[in-house]
Amino acid sequence: MAEEVSNKQVVLKNYVTGYPKESDMQIITSSIKLKIPEGTQNAVLLKNLYFSCDPYMQGRMTKLDTPSFAPSFQPGDGYGVVKILDSTHPNYKKGDLARGFTGWEEYTLAVDPQALIKIEQTDLPLSYYTGILGMPGVTAYAGFYELCSPKKGEYFYVLAASGAVGQIVGQLAKLLGCYAVGSAGSKEKVDLLKNNFRFDETFNYKEEPDLDAALKRYFPEGIDIYFENVGGKMLDAVLLNMRIRGRIAVCGMISQNNQEKPEGVHNLASVIGKRIRMEGFLADDFYQLYPKFLETVIPYIKQGKIVSVEDVAEGLESGPTSLVGLFFGRNVGKQLLVVYRE
Repeated sequence: MAEEVSNKQVVLKNYVTGYPKESDMQIITSSIKLKIPEGTQNAVLLKNLYFSCDPYMQGRMTKLDTPSFAPSFQPGDGYGVVKILDSTHPNYKKGDLARGFTGWEEYTLAVDPQALIKIEQTDLPLSYYTGILGMPGVTAYAGFYELCSPKKGEYFYVLAASGAVGQIVGQLAKLLGCYAVGSAGSKEKVDLLKNNFRFDETFNYKEEPDLDAALKRYFPEGIDIYFENVGGKMLDAVLLNMRIRGRIAVCGMISQNNQEKPEGVHNLASVIGKRIRMEGFLADDFYQLYPKFLETVIPYIKQGKIVSVEDVAEGLESGPTSLVGLFFGRNVGKQLLVVYRE
């Protein structure tokens, strides 16, 4: 007889409007057998180790009436690092580690698990596969190298620079030899940018009454590359301070996610006169580059040239608080949830 264990789960009670609240989710406990049911083919039984908390999840917690790049959550959906406990799938065996979409729970039975990618390199912290070696890392790498075509000596700027994507792209810019400026929304985060990620200059954007003046102070010769993940008033100010043939890679607009009437962008004429290239993208567009990405980033990590700062919450019951905290700037670094450590 297969062992039967309790299985704690975080469930979406109802689709949300605006920022998610802890009350939109609930923790329930069911049970599961630690053996795939007899006759079930192409299935894996997963022990969920780490879950990623990311801003895009807000959109998936909203009931969508029109198509989007990310489908609405079904109750229990999540992205994380898993260990295979049992398998009838030809690509997986017991003991394998993988990353991808799974249930936001302790154990998941997945049939035909197309959303999993096996982890081959296990000599780095497994939690990195939710951040620097996962979707945020690919987003930073692809946006910087593929969209921005950076050159040594160029002037680079990123807002939300201490977050999961911002911290990585800032370090990539520095390693290439760019002059890198990052901003964040608290003294603790600004200190992190300077001391851990080695930005050339840093500032607290919340303390700047005039964003245009702040950017002129830090970029007297203008900005070549802007990595956009926030939107709003800063984007408007950046457009005024871009250099001729500047590039803007857009992977997020988190400041506008909860606006009933999103802020307008008033300085778009700068795109014409300065011949600015501005392009939106998703990490999914570039996963064919994942082997090349690992070849680039893993040596940097091992040499200490790129560091990852994680904001770690322990236990599945911390999930709702950790996720909601993202939208109020409570996390410092990549927010992740530890269910089981390996």
